[in-house]
Amino acid sequence: MKKTELYAQVMAYFKEAIPVAETELHYNNPYELLIAVILSAQCTDKRVNMITPALFEAYPTPEVLAAATPEAVFEYVRSVSYPNNKAKHLVGMAQMLVKDFHSQVPDNLDDLVKLPGVGRKTANVIQAVVFNKATMAVDTHVFRVSHRLGLVTDRCTTPLSVEKELTKNIPPETIPTAHHWLILHGRYTCTARNPKCEQCGLRLLCKHYKKEHKLRLAKETDINTEA
Repeated sequence: MKKTELYAQVMAYFKEAIPVAETELHYNNPYELLIAVILSAQCTDKRVNMITPALFEAYPTPEVLAAATPEAVFEYVRSVSYPNNKAKHLVGMAQMLVKDFHSQVPDNLDDLVKLPGVGRKTANVIQAVVFNKATMAVDTHVFRVSHRLGLVTDRCTTPLSVEKELTKNIPPETIPTAHHWLILHGRYTCTARNPKCEQCGLRLLCKHYKKEHKLRLAKETDINTEA
């Protein structure tokens, strides 16, 4: 199957199977989403959603957060991964928003990655979710699902190389939603351990499933031959 056909069929499946695809982080505005995404690094969305209501209430604006100390913010984020660093990043991020960006979340990669705690992945999430830009944030789910389905080759060994391959082959208007499709598929179906292949509507297109299926058939043949 040609790559264009594979991409078209995968996107068509996701459009039908996951008609509502959006971030599972809870937020009310770009500032809150930026906080939530920074906190979600190497942490589950569920955990982040548990702590952000109190955090958002205590620090409702960049100005309030910028005036806080990392020690004070730590008390709200202590249950997430790397709470000390993230508390420092949040305060530093808010201070830069106020000082350099008129308390507004930037809409472009170059400015976003200047903010403490914001790397390319976080910046791409903000651009896609808030500003509906054709950016692909590659987390562990996107990286795993893309390789298993065969959307990217084994030569794509870094998040950036996966990002470039996906954005090259997915229509720009679909990329913001496709980012969520890949994440949700990886989170609930194509899991890291014990993927639910038999429940997956993409299994007949899937490079990983075909490989595993061939291995099972080969093992069964060997067993039957020995018998």
